[in-house]
Amino acid sequence: MRQILSISSFLAIKEIWRNRGRFLLVSLVIALITLLVLFIAALGEGLGNGNREYISKIDAQLIVYQARSDTLIQASRLGRNRLAAVRRVDGVADAGMLGTASTNVVLTANVPQLKVALLGVEPGRPGEPQVASGRQLSTDLAQEVILDRNTALRSKLGVGDTLTLRVTQGTQDEFYDLRVVGIADGQQFSLQPSIFVPFYTWDRIRPKSEAEVNSSNPVANVILVKLKDPAQIETVSARLASQVDNIEIATIQQAIQALPGYSAQQSTLNTQGGFTLFIGILVIGGFFQIQILQKVSQIGVLKAIGTTNPIVAAASVIQIAVVTIAGVAIGGLLTFLFSLSFPPTIPIVFNGTTSALAVIALLLIGPLGGLVSIRHAVRIEPLKALGLSS
Repeated sequence: MRQILSISSFLAIKEIWRNRGRFLLVSLVIALITLLVLFIAALGEGLGNGNREYISKIDAQLIVYQARSDTLIQASRLGRNRLAAVRRVDGVADAGMLGTASTNVVLTANVPQLKVALLGVEPGRPGEPQVASGRQLSTDLAQEVILDRNTALRSKLGVGDTLTLRVTQGTQDEFYDLRVVGIADGQQFSLQPSIFVPFYTWDRIRPKSEAEVNSSNPVANVILVKLKDPAQIETVSARLASQVDNIEIATIQQAIQALPGYSAQQSTLNTQGGFTLFIGILVIGGFFQIQILQKVSQIGVLKAIGTTNPIVAAASVIQIAVVTIAGVAIGGLLTFLFSLSFPPTIPIVFNGTTSALAVIALLLIGPLGGLVSIRHAVRIEPLKALGLSS
Protein backbone atom coordinates (compact mmCIF):
# COMPACT_ATOMS: atom_id res chain seq x y z
CA MET A 1 0.00 0.00 0.00
CA ARG A 2 2.83 2.37 0.88
CA GLN A 3 4.50 1.65 -2.47
CA ILE A 4 1.23 2.39 -4.34
CA LEU A 5 0.83 5.72 -2.53
CA SER A 6 4.48 6.61 -3.10
CA ILE A 7 4.41 5.94 -6.84
CA SER A 8 0.97 7.49 -7.40
CA SER A 9 1.94 10.62 -5.43
CA PHE A 10 5.09 11.02 -7.51
CA LEU A 11 3.16 10.65 -10.78
CA ALA A 12 0.41 13.08 -9.69
CA ILE A 13 2.73 15.81 -8.38
CA LYS A 14 5.11 15.46 -11.33
CA GLU A 15 2.29 16.00 -13.83
CA ILE A 16 0.89 18.96 -11.88
CA TRP A 17 4.33 20.60 -11.83
CA ARG A 18 5.00 20.02 -15.53
CA ASN A 19 1.57 21.47 -16.43
CA ARG A 20 1.32 23.97 -13.59
CA GLY A 21 -0.24 26.71 -15.72
CA ARG A 22 -3.15 24.52 -16.74
CA PHE A 23 -3.74 23.18 -13.23
CA LEU A 24 -3.44 26.69 -11.74
CA LEU A 25 -6.28 27.86 -13.98
CA VAL A 26 -8.44 24.97 -12.75
CA SER A 27 -7.55 25.84 -9.16
CA LEU A 28 -8.61 29.43 -9.82
CA VAL A 29 -11.94 28.23 -11.22
CA ILE A 30 -12.43 26.17 -8.05
CA ALA A 31 -11.40 29.24 -6.03
CA LEU A 32 -14.14 31.30 -7.69
CA ILE A 33 -16.68 28.56 -6.99
CA THR A 34 -15.46 28.51 -3.37
CA LEU A 35 -15.83 32.29 -3.17
CA LEU A 36 -19.38 32.08 -4.49
CA VAL A 37 -20.41 29.20 -2.20
CA LEU A 38 -18.96 30.85 0.91
CA PHE A 39 -20.62 34.17 0.12
CA ILE A 40 -23.98 32.51 -0.51
CA ALA A 41 -23.62 30.68 2.82
CA ALA A 42 -22.60 33.92 4.57
CA LEU A 43 -25.45 35.84 2.93
CA GLY A 44 -27.94 33.20 4.00
CA GLU A 45 -26.56 33.29 7.53
CA GLY A 46 -26.56 37.10 7.55
CA LEU A 47 -30.12 37.47 6.27
CA GLY A 48 -31.41 34.73 8.55
CA ASN A 49 -29.49 36.10 11.50
CA GLY A 50 -30.76 39.63 10.86
CA ASN A 51 -34.33 38.34 10.81
CA ARG A 52 -34.14 36.13 13.90
CA GLU A 53 -31.35 37.78 15.90
CA TYR A 54 -33.42 39.59 18.52
CA ILE A 55 -36.08 36.87 18.85
CA SER A 56 -33.48 34.10 19.22
CA LYS A 57 -31.73 35.96 22.07
CA ILE A 58 -34.83 36.76 24.13
CA ASP A 59 -34.63 35.54 27.74
CA ALA A 60 -37.95 33.73 27.39
CA GLN A 61 -39.30 30.39 26.21
CA LEU A 62 -42.77 31.33 24.96
CA ILE A 63 -44.35 34.20 23.05
CA VAL A 64 -48.03 34.99 23.54
CA TYR A 65 -49.92 36.49 20.58
CA GLN A 66 -53.43 37.71 20.06
CA ALA A 67 -55.63 34.91 18.71
CA ARG A 68 -55.89 34.63 14.93
CA SER A 69 -52.80 36.81 14.38
CA ASP A 70 -51.08 34.00 12.40
CA THR A 71 -48.12 34.16 14.80
CA LEU A 72 -47.10 37.54 13.35
CA ILE A 73 -45.76 39.98 15.92
CA GLN A 74 -46.83 43.10 14.04
CA ALA A 75 -50.39 41.74 13.59
CA SER A 76 -50.92 41.01 17.29
CA ARG A 77 -52.37 43.42 19.91
CA LEU A 78 -52.43 42.64 23.63
CA GLY A 79 -53.36 44.89 26.57
CA ARG A 80 -52.24 45.06 30.20
CA ASN A 81 -55.11 42.81 31.35
CA ARG A 82 -53.67 39.90 29.36
CA LEU A 83 -50.23 40.51 30.87
CA ALA A 84 -51.64 40.24 34.40
CA ALA A 85 -53.49 37.04 33.48
CA VAL A 86 -50.35 35.51 31.96
CA ARG A 87 -48.28 36.30 35.07
CA ARG A 88 -50.82 34.52 37.28
CA VAL A 89 -50.49 31.21 35.40
CA ASP A 90 -48.69 28.52 37.38
CA GLY A 91 -45.21 27.83 35.98
CA VAL A 92 -44.64 31.36 34.66
CA ALA A 93 -41.57 32.94 36.27
CA ASP A 94 -41.91 36.34 34.58
CA ALA A 95 -43.52 38.01 31.58
CA GLY A 96 -42.82 41.25 29.75
CA MET A 97 -44.57 43.27 27.08
CA LEU A 98 -42.99 43.92 23.71
CA GLY A 99 -44.09 46.67 21.35
CA THR A 100 -42.74 47.18 17.85
CA ALA A 101 -42.79 50.15 15.48
CA SER A 102 -40.61 51.82 12.87
CA THR A 103 -39.23 55.34 13.04
CA ASN A 104 -36.31 57.52 11.97
CA VAL A 105 -33.22 58.60 13.85
CA VAL A 106 -32.18 62.16 13.00
CA LEU A 107 -28.45 62.28 12.32
CA THR A 108 -26.10 65.09 11.29
CA ALA A 109 -26.80 67.40 8.37
CA ASN A 110 -24.34 65.47 6.15
CA VAL A 111 -25.82 62.03 6.88
CA PRO A 112 -29.33 60.96 5.89
CA GLN A 113 -31.82 59.82 8.50
CA LEU A 114 -31.55 56.23 9.67
CA LYS A 115 -34.71 54.12 9.63
CA VAL A 116 -34.80 51.88 12.71
CA ALA A 117 -37.03 49.39 14.48
CA LEU A 118 -38.32 51.03 17.68
CA LEU A 119 -38.92 48.35 20.32
CA GLY A 120 -40.63 48.93 23.64
CA VAL A 121 -39.54 46.61 26.45
CA GLU A 122 -40.10 46.51 30.19
CA PRO A 123 -36.85 47.16 32.11
CA GLY A 124 -35.71 44.08 33.99
CA ARG A 125 -38.30 41.87 32.29
CA PRO A 126 -38.01 39.35 29.42
CA GLY A 127 -37.37 41.22 26.19
CA GLU A 128 -34.86 43.75 27.44
CA PRO A 129 -31.52 43.01 25.69
CA GLN A 130 -28.36 42.56 27.71
CA VAL A 131 -25.92 45.38 27.08
CA ALA A 132 -22.31 44.79 26.06
CA SER A 133 -21.31 48.29 27.18
CA GLY A 134 -23.08 50.89 29.31
CA ARG A 135 -26.01 49.92 31.54
CA GLN A 136 -29.55 48.57 31.36
CA LEU A 137 -32.70 50.72 31.19
CA SER A 138 -33.64 52.17 34.59
CA THR A 139 -37.41 52.79 34.86
CA ASP A 140 -40.57 52.32 32.78
CA LEU A 141 -40.80 56.05 32.00
CA ALA A 142 -37.10 56.86 31.55
CA GLN A 143 -36.05 58.88 28.50
CA GLU A 144 -33.38 56.31 27.75
CA VAL A 145 -32.46 54.03 24.86
CA ILE A 146 -30.31 50.97 24.25
CA LEU A 147 -28.82 50.69 20.75
CA ASP A 148 -28.15 47.56 18.79
CA ARG A 149 -24.45 47.50 17.82
CA ASN A 150 -25.34 47.75 14.12
CA THR A 151 -27.32 50.93 14.88
CA ALA A 152 -24.41 52.37 16.86
CA LEU A 153 -21.98 51.71 13.99
CA ARG A 154 -24.26 53.25 11.37
CA SER A 155 -25.29 56.28 13.42
CA LYS A 156 -21.88 56.92 15.06
CA LEU A 157 -23.65 57.23 18.43
CA GLY A 158 -22.25 55.92 21.71
CA VAL A 159 -23.07 55.66 25.40
CA GLY A 160 -23.86 59.11 26.82
CA ASP A 161 -24.89 60.64 23.47
CA THR A 162 -28.34 62.05 22.78
CA LEU A 163 -30.43 60.39 20.10
CA THR A 164 -33.20 62.32 18.31
CA LEU A 165 -36.21 60.52 16.84
CA ARG A 166 -38.55 61.92 14.22
CA VAL A 167 -41.98 60.34 14.68
CA THR A 168 -45.24 60.93 12.83
CA GLN A 169 -48.17 61.16 15.24
CA GLY A 170 -51.46 61.94 13.64
CA THR A 171 -50.59 64.40 10.88
CA GLN A 172 -47.67 66.03 12.69
CA ASP A 173 -43.98 65.20 12.90
CA GLU A 174 -42.78 65.10 16.50
CA PHE A 175 -39.17 65.02 17.72
CA TYR A 176 -38.03 63.21 20.86
CA ASP A 177 -34.61 63.26 22.51
CA LEU A 178 -33.41 60.13 24.31
CA ARG A 179 -30.15 59.45 26.13
CA VAL A 180 -28.11 56.43 24.98
CA VAL A 181 -27.35 54.36 28.09
CA GLY A 182 -26.18 51.07 26.57
CA ILE A 183 -25.04 49.21 23.46
CA ALA A 184 -26.34 45.65 22.88
CA ASP A 185 -24.38 43.16 20.82
CA GLY A 186 -26.36 41.83 17.85
CA GLN A 187 -30.06 42.56 18.45
CA GLN A 188 -31.46 43.35 15.00
CA PHE A 189 -35.21 42.98 14.55
CA SER A 190 -36.52 42.04 11.08
CA LEU A 191 -33.24 43.02 9.39
CA GLN A 192 -33.54 46.58 10.71
CA PRO A 193 -31.15 48.47 12.96
CA SER A 194 -32.91 48.39 16.32
CA ILE A 195 -33.27 50.62 19.37
CA PHE A 196 -34.88 49.69 22.70
CA VAL A 197 -36.77 52.06 25.01
CA PRO A 198 -38.86 51.51 28.17
CA PHE A 199 -42.33 50.28 27.22
CA TYR A 200 -44.31 53.30 28.46
CA THR A 201 -41.84 55.65 26.81
CA TRP A 202 -42.30 53.61 23.63
CA ASP A 203 -46.07 53.94 23.86
CA ARG A 204 -45.77 57.72 24.21
CA ILE A 205 -43.29 58.31 21.37
CA ARG A 206 -44.23 55.61 18.83
CA PRO A 207 -45.86 56.53 15.50
CA LYS A 208 -49.64 56.85 15.97
CA SER A 209 -52.73 57.39 13.89
CA GLU A 210 -55.00 60.36 14.56
CA ALA A 211 -57.31 58.16 16.64
CA GLU A 212 -54.45 56.89 18.82
CA VAL A 213 -52.90 60.27 19.64
CA ASN A 214 -55.13 60.93 22.65
CA SER A 215 -55.37 57.31 23.79
CA SER A 216 -53.98 56.50 27.24
CA ASN A 217 -54.34 52.71 27.02
CA PRO A 218 -50.92 51.18 26.21
CA VAL A 219 -51.14 48.16 23.92
CA ALA A 220 -48.24 45.79 23.22
CA ASN A 221 -47.78 43.48 20.27
CA VAL A 222 -46.86 40.34 22.19
CA ILE A 223 -46.04 39.11 25.68
CA LEU A 224 -42.73 37.33 26.27
CA VAL A 225 -42.96 34.55 28.84
CA LYS A 226 -40.11 33.15 30.93
CA LEU A 227 -40.80 29.81 32.61
CA LYS A 228 -39.77 28.55 36.03
CA ASP A 229 -38.86 25.23 34.44
CA PRO A 230 -38.13 25.37 30.66
CA ALA A 231 -38.63 21.58 30.50
CA GLN A 232 -42.37 22.09 31.19
CA ILE A 233 -42.91 24.23 28.11
CA GLU A 234 -45.79 22.10 26.77
CA THR A 235 -47.54 21.95 30.14
CA VAL A 236 -47.35 25.71 30.71
CA SER A 237 -48.44 26.37 27.11
CA ALA A 238 -51.58 24.30 27.73
CA ARG A 239 -52.27 26.20 30.96
CA LEU A 240 -51.88 29.55 29.22
CA ALA A 241 -54.24 28.50 26.43
CA SER A 242 -56.89 27.32 28.91
CA GLN A 243 -56.62 30.15 31.48
CA VAL A 244 -56.09 33.21 29.27
CA ASP A 245 -58.75 34.07 26.69
CA ASN A 246 -58.21 34.98 23.05
CA ILE A 247 -54.51 34.18 22.74
CA GLU A 248 -52.22 31.82 20.84
CA ILE A 249 -48.83 30.63 22.02
CA ALA A 250 -45.61 29.85 20.16
CA THR A 251 -42.16 28.70 21.18
CA ILE A 252 -39.17 30.81 20.19
CA GLN A 253 -38.36 28.44 17.31
CA GLN A 254 -41.94 28.50 16.06
CA ALA A 255 -41.93 32.30 16.23
CA ILE A 256 -38.72 32.44 14.17
CA GLN A 257 -40.14 30.15 11.49
CA ALA A 258 -43.26 32.36 11.33
CA LEU A 259 -41.27 35.54 10.65
CA PRO A 260 -42.37 37.00 7.28
CA GLY A 261 -40.32 35.51 4.46
CA TYR A 262 -37.82 33.75 6.76
CA SER A 263 -38.42 30.15 5.62
CA ALA A 264 -38.72 31.06 1.93
CA GLN A 265 -35.57 33.17 2.12
CA GLN A 266 -33.50 30.42 3.70
CA SER A 267 -34.75 27.70 1.34
CA THR A 268 -33.99 29.91 -1.68
CA LEU A 269 -30.43 30.58 -0.56
CA ASN A 270 -29.86 26.92 0.34
CA THR A 271 -31.06 25.94 -3.14
CA GLN A 272 -28.65 28.43 -4.72
CA GLY A 273 -25.79 27.00 -2.68
CA GLY A 274 -26.73 23.46 -3.72
CA PHE A 275 -26.82 24.38 -7.41
CA THR A 276 -23.43 26.11 -7.08
CA LEU A 277 -21.92 22.91 -5.63
CA PHE A 278 -23.53 20.90 -8.45
CA ILE A 279 -22.00 23.26 -11.03
CA GLY A 280 -18.65 22.78 -9.29
CA ILE A 281 -18.93 19.00 -9.67
CA LEU A 282 -19.66 19.37 -13.39
CA VAL A 283 -16.77 21.82 -13.95
CA ILE A 284 -14.22 19.72 -12.11
CA GLY A 285 -15.50 16.48 -13.61
CA GLY A 286 -15.41 17.96 -17.12
CA PHE A 287 -11.84 19.22 -16.73
CA PHE A 288 -10.42 15.96 -15.44
CA GLN A 289 -12.33 13.96 -18.05
CA ILE A 290 -10.67 16.07 -20.76
CA GLN A 291 -7.34 15.56 -19.01
CA ILE A 292 -7.74 11.77 -19.13
CA LEU A 293 -8.75 11.83 -22.81
CA GLN A 294 -5.65 13.89 -23.64
CA LYS A 295 -3.26 11.47 -21.97
CA VAL A 296 -4.73 8.10 -22.96
CA SER A 297 -1.46 7.14 -24.68
CA GLN A 298 0.63 8.08 -21.61
CA ILE A 299 -1.58 5.93 -19.38
CA GLY A 300 -1.29 3.15 -21.94
CA VAL A 301 2.52 3.34 -21.74
CA LEU A 302 2.40 3.25 -17.93
CA LYS A 303 0.21 0.18 -17.99
CA ALA A 304 2.38 -1.46 -20.66
CA ILE A 305 5.46 -1.22 -18.41
CA GLY A 306 3.60 -2.75 -15.48
CA THR A 307 1.80 0.10 -13.69
CA THR A 308 -1.28 -1.33 -11.99
CA ASN A 309 -4.81 0.07 -12.00
CA PRO A 310 -4.67 0.99 -8.25
CA ILE A 311 -1.64 3.20 -8.94
CA VAL A 312 -3.36 4.89 -11.90
CA ALA A 313 -6.53 5.43 -9.86
CA ALA A 314 -4.64 6.67 -6.80
CA ALA A 315 -2.58 9.09 -8.92
CA SER A 316 -5.80 10.54 -10.37
CA VAL A 317 -7.40 10.88 -6.92
CA ILE A 318 -4.29 12.59 -5.48
CA GLN A 319 -4.12 14.92 -8.45
CA ILE A 320 -7.77 15.89 -8.07
CA ALA A 321 -7.41 16.33 -4.30
CA VAL A 322 -4.32 18.57 -4.62
CA VAL A 323 -5.92 20.81 -7.24
CA THR A 324 -9.17 21.03 -5.23
CA ILE A 325 -7.41 21.81 -1.94
CA ALA A 326 -5.34 24.52 -3.64
CA GLY A 327 -8.48 26.04 -5.20
CA VAL A 328 -10.46 25.96 -1.95
CA ALA A 329 -7.52 27.50 -0.05
CA ILE A 330 -7.20 30.34 -2.57
CA GLY A 331 -10.99 30.86 -2.52
CA GLY A 332 -11.08 30.90 1.27
CA LEU A 333 -8.28 33.48 1.39
CA LEU A 334 -10.05 35.70 -1.17
CA THR A 335 -13.30 35.41 0.80
CA PHE A 336 -11.55 36.49 3.99
CA LEU A 337 -9.89 39.47 2.27
CA PHE A 338 -13.15 40.61 0.66
CA SER A 339 -15.06 40.26 3.94
CA LEU A 340 -12.79 42.84 5.58
CA SER A 341 -14.06 45.52 3.21
CA PHE A 342 -17.82 45.07 3.76
CA PRO A 343 -19.69 47.86 5.57
CA PRO A 344 -22.17 46.98 8.38
CA THR A 345 -25.08 47.70 6.01
CA ILE A 346 -24.41 44.44 4.11
CA PRO A 347 -25.90 41.41 5.93
CA ILE A 348 -22.92 39.08 5.51
CA VAL A 349 -22.12 36.82 8.49
CA PHE A 350 -19.41 34.15 8.34
CA ASN A 351 -20.58 31.56 10.81
CA GLY A 352 -17.82 29.11 11.75
CA THR A 353 -19.97 25.97 11.53
CA THR A 354 -21.69 26.99 8.28
CA SER A 355 -18.40 28.00 6.65
CA ALA A 356 -16.73 24.75 7.77
CA LEU A 357 -19.56 22.67 6.28
CA ALA A 358 -19.31 24.64 3.02
CA VAL A 359 -15.53 24.05 2.86
CA ILE A 360 -15.95 20.31 3.53
CA ALA A 361 -18.56 20.11 0.77
CA LEU A 362 -16.22 21.94 -1.60
CA LEU A 363 -13.36 19.55 -0.79
CA LEU A 364 -15.62 16.61 -1.55
CA ILE A 365 -16.82 17.88 -4.92
CA GLY A 366 -13.35 17.38 -6.42
CA PRO A 367 -13.20 13.59 -5.97
CA LEU A 368 -16.93 13.37 -6.79
CA GLY A 369 -16.44 15.33 -9.99
CA GLY A 370 -13.45 13.20 -10.93
CA LEU A 371 -15.11 9.80 -10.45
CA VAL A 372 -15.98 9.46 -14.11
CA SER A 373 -12.45 10.32 -15.23
CA ILE A 374 -10.93 7.88 -12.70
CA ARG A 375 -13.22 5.11 -13.95
CA HIS A 376 -12.21 5.89 -17.53
CA ALA A 377 -8.49 5.88 -16.61
CA VAL A 378 -8.51 2.41 -15.03
CA ARG A 379 -10.43 0.94 -17.99
CA ILE A 380 -7.85 2.06 -20.60
CA GLU A 381 -6.37 -0.94 -22.43
CA PRO A 382 -2.59 -0.53 -23.13
CA LEU A 383 -2.64 -2.05 -26.63
CA LYS A 384 -5.65 -0.02 -27.72
CA ALA A 385 -4.21 3.15 -26.21
CA LEU A 386 -0.97 2.61 -28.18
CA GLY A 387 -2.81 1.66 -31.37
CA LEU A 388 -1.37 -1.86 -31.44
CA SER A 389 -4.57 -3.89 -31.16
CA SER A 390 -6.24 -5.27 -34.26
